Amino acid sequence: MDDERAQSIGSRVRMARLRRGLTLKETAQAAGVSVGFLSMVENGKRLLDSSRHIASLAEVLQTTPVELAGRHLPPSVSADAHAAIPALRLALMGAGIWSRPPGPPPPEQVLAERVAEANRRYHAAGFGELSATLPDLLADLHAAVDTHTGYQRRRLLRLLIAAYNPATVMLLKYLGYTDLAFIAVTRAADLTAELENPAYSALSGFFTAHVLMAAGAPTQALQHATDAADTLERHLTTPASQALLGELHLIRATATTLDRARSGKSRLTDVRDHLAQATKLADRIGESRAWYLNFGPANVGIHQVSLNTDLHQYGTAIAAGTGPHADLSVLPAGRRAAFHTDLGRSLAHTRGREASAVAALLAAERLAPQRVRGNRLVAETVRELARRRLTDRIHRDVRGLAHRIGIAT
Repeated sequence: MDDERAQSIGSRVRMARLRRGLTLKETAQAAGVSVGFLSMVENGKRLLDSSRHIASLAEVLQTTPVELAGRHLPPSVSADAHAAIPALRLALMGAGIWSRPPGPPPPEQVLAERVAEANRRYHAAGFGELSATLPDLLADLHAAVDTHTGYQRRRLLRLLIAAYNPATVMLLKYLGYTDLAFIAVTRAADLTAELENPAYSALSGFFTAHVLMAAGAPTQALQHATDAADTLERHLTTPASQALLGELHLIRATATTLDRARSGKSRLTDVRDHLAQATKLADRIGESRAWYLNFGPANVGIHQVSLNTDLHQYGTAIAAGTGPHADLSVLPAGRRAAFHTDLGRSLAHTRGREASAVAALLAAERLAPQRVRGNRLVAETVRELARRRLTDRIHRDVRGLAHRIGIAT
């Protein structure tokens, strides 16, 4: 019986690999197994019965464990990131500082490098690694702030704010912990008040707007972002402040799309106005990484797709996503994944474009799997695609994506 199973599974593994156009070596390396092992599996000389091997091969071959080996396996949607949340919750409550080992905190330069790395991991959608490292980073930063005064304390405050925003706030937002994101943004706001800096106050308003949108309060989010923009417009002294103003226009546009109390025409008019203002600023300053954000022509182009998708202007979104646009390669994986996600959502709403929609969603998943698999709108799109009459190849891709997201089809 095991010999028959080994032959059957091996044949399915080989067919799945050939459909993807992958060599034996490419598949083995991506799945973390040896070429010899995979060869024996495909030839029916080794039974594929390890859950770890089944899951890794199914992910590489973009299929389901059931289709590959006849076994149901629970999907992993940022499991490592969620596992680290209890420690991060304690850190946000202030418990991290109490459990720090005795001794002086790390030097400022070391802390600055760790903050930069935390934000890099966020933008790369490395949520598991980021969740695991944030508690110690926040504790060390708080200890450093508490042991210094004057100008050095202000520099350390800026680092601490950069650890809370965007790394902590946005991580928690995308993982669905809106209450913890609110605690993080509130702590950052308290630190910001000590700086008495208008640009940092506007930055606080920007991230507060993000949390309010995640909590289902777009009207309040729009008000916070508008107040922040009004404050900042009186202090546009640097390219960094102009980049932040551009981000505030984009988040005001995003909040506007979510305000269902307003007519579609009214929302569309305001969204286009904010996009026009953001475009002017982006063209003026170019690509910017100020505030650990990604404002510039590329990010404005991504918003052209996402905002029109949210407003059900699918044709406009597809034209923006498939026509000439800024070079997205300058952006981190998380932002590029957002582009493909929203383009895929618009394509899925256009009959006859299902193959392109699935290709876009798979491209997004390859760039930032943790971010895409935890996206509620992606899940809704995949459920809708799974209900349609599709070719066997496309339906197989949809079932694989559905499994990895954790939804039944």
